[in-house]
Amino acid sequence: MGSTDKIIRLVLAALIAVLYITNVIIGTWAIVLGILAVILLVTGLVGVCPLYKLFGISTNK
Repeated sequence: MGSTDKIIRLVLAALIAVLYITNVIIGTWAIVLGILAVILLVTGLVGVCPLYKLFGISTNK
């Protein structure tokens, strides 16, 4: 996974966290987006996306 991909994932995870903390997203959407944020955070920090491996995609230059 390329550095741009990692940064985008981490920024999106942070954005979702801020939206949750400020109660912009609530209920079912908060849960769904929270799970997505955790996935984005983990894959961004680890640098490996299971779906990329499954489909043979690489964003690393």
